[in-house]
Amino acid sequence: MVPVVFVHGIRISGAAWVEQVEKVGTRHPARAIDLPGHGAHRGSPFTLSHAVQAVVDAVDEPALAVGHSLGGYVAIAAAARHPERVAGLVVAGSSFIPGRTLETPFRLAHRAFMRLPDRGERISRWQFNAALPRPLADAVVAGGIATEVIPDAAKAFDDFDVLAELARYPGPVWLINGARDHFRRHERRFLDACVDGRLLIVPGAGHYLPLTHAGEFSRLVLDAAAVVEMAGLDVGDPHR
Repeated sequence: MVPVVFVHGIRISGAAWVEQVEKVGTRHPARAIDLPGHGAHRGSPFTLSHAVQAVVDAVDEPALAVGHSLGGYVAIAAAARHPERVAGLVVAGSSFIPGRTLETPFRLAHRAFMRLPDRGERISRWQFNAALPRPLADAVVAGGIATEVIPDAAKAFDDFDVLAELARYPGPVWLINGARDHFRRHERRFLDACVDGRLLIVPGAGHYLPLTHAGEFSRLVLDAAAVVEMAGLDVGDPHR
């Protein structure tokens, strides 16, 4: 069975994937990692090269890499730079070309949070409790909210040519976006860059699609894993 590795978004941790790991894990080896500066690695510097290495280190054989938001960009970089380790790629909420338009709101939010006595911890908890189902919100908050990592993460993508990186990856790609997600602005350009891509839109969902629609997203991941697994069997079939 093709393994599945989940890569979380900015500020949160692998705890955000608890439902997907449980659901997908009934049929495939599944694990969620903590990126540098997040979760168990909170306090360590975030760099793109270290983030990519965290993905590569998480699998012993070619895997389906599933990334959301920041994790989507990291997964794209991992697939482009280590295609032999990534059998397929699912990218959710990461179809916006990095640049000032994307970075500025995060930098402003970070600046505002850092002025508060608790560095925005109370507001961040409220945001996740309001946006996510309660058990998942509790897991996300317990995993830690690393607001302090925002400047390092933004800097890591200053010269990241996401379309070129995506074009380098020869394997199958699923771009999955919520219909209400502001990070889908350039999804058609992302799709055009893929060697073997498909674009899926989930009605009614926003940027936190994998967390707010965990069951539906898990089914899409399982569908992608089945395609990847079948492709692997076909490649090894001597009668093909």
